[in-house]
Amino acid sequence: MVLSQKQKEDLNKAIADYLQSNGYSNAYAAFLKEANLAEDIDNKHSGILEKKWTSVIRLQKKVMELERKLEETEQEIHSGGPTRDKRSPAEWIPRPPERHCLSGHRNTVTRVGFHPVYTLFVSASEDGTVKVWDYETGDFEKTLKGHTDSVQDVAFDPSGKLLATCSADMTVRLWDFQSYQCVRTLHGHDHNVSSVTFLPSADHIVSASRDKTLKMWEVQTGYCVANFRGHRDWVRMVRVTSDGSLLASCSNDQTVRIWVVATRECRFELRDHEHVVECICWAPDATCPVIAEAAGLDVKKTPGPFLCSGSRDKSIKMWDVGAGVCLFTMTGHDNWVRSVVFHPGGKYLVSASDDKTMRIWDLANKRNSKSIEAHGHFCTCVDFHRSAPYVVTGSVDQTVKVWECR
Repeated sequence: MVLSQKQKEDLNKAIADYLQSNGYSNAYAAFLKEANLAEDIDNKHSGILEKKWTSVIRLQKKVMELERKLEETEQEIHSGGPTRDKRSPAEWIPRPPERHCLSGHRNTVTRVGFHPVYTLFVSASEDGTVKVWDYETGDFEKTLKGHTDSVQDVAFDPSGKLLATCSADMTVRLWDFQSYQCVRTLHGHDHNVSSVTFLPSADHIVSASRDKTLKMWEVQTGYCVANFRGHRDWVRMVRVTSDGSLLASCSNDQTVRIWVVATRECRFELRDHEHVVECICWAPDATCPVIAEAAGLDVKKTPGPFLCSGSRDKSIKMWDVGAGVCLFTMTGHDNWVRSVVFHPGGKYLVSASDDKTMRIWDLANKRNSKSIEAHGHFCTCVDFHRSAPYVVTGSVDQTVKVWECR
């Protein structure tokens, strides 16, 4: 490489500054003499060699990362990855770029959830509102206002006629999703209500709160009919099995607890995470054989049910709730894992993280098979449609993105 005279002089001065500032006095004196430099080197060359050196290393890393992504893309093109007709719907995964990037919230998006029937989804935000969107067209439909503080979670009943929301205003609200009217407000928690879910029968909902409790509410009357106590800190999330017999909850106390709905007893306290457990998700029936095989269990003995958890320790863990043991751990995120959801086809898990990515995990091989730069800030939530090829994510950047699977 040939340098111009000016570039040579700048380089020599930068080298001289480096030698002088690091105390190499003999080498400095010899270099000044060899390079015919005056001793009064101006300040603009101060520390420039170190800066250039670190920026070159940073650029090298970036180039290597871009080369890796290019190689992945070329492989997809050659193998026909993104074309739907060459792979079954069970293997379709979200692929960039996003189909829609939707803005409208005035603060962090905390949770997203698909409607079970219509081509709609809802997003909850720290701005105190819930927004309704059409995921096919990207159209904004409606804003639900009523909460007086950050909305933390959303849940539809199986028919999609009722929407439950919970908030840092210490209430749970029930909304008629036909009229978009709030039909009931549930009071009883003593602190931020962080999660809500319907039982499959749709006659009860369960909420989790920073007051360390879970509460079960009767939908028809709005009465609290049961309390579940045991966590020693903020309960972050609660989710129910498809048959409605078990609840799972996760907490700042770094545990996941499994509760029997009928008796309200805590069956297991699952400990393996080393930080706050942010999110949990029950494995659907289609996923159970894949998890069992990956964990080396006898598939014929119908093990399970299985539960997935994501934590601030940056890991994702798979649990056999029947035995109360951790089956395997998947690592790859560079920051807190904020949300996990199973692919309805059964082969994959999708996660969202504060490292701004959405990652797709190949469960059979227990590894990260794809990483997508989803947002410009922390990625807080993700949901996968049960039957349509769509994924939606939300972020601290106040946007919601719809991703098409192929």
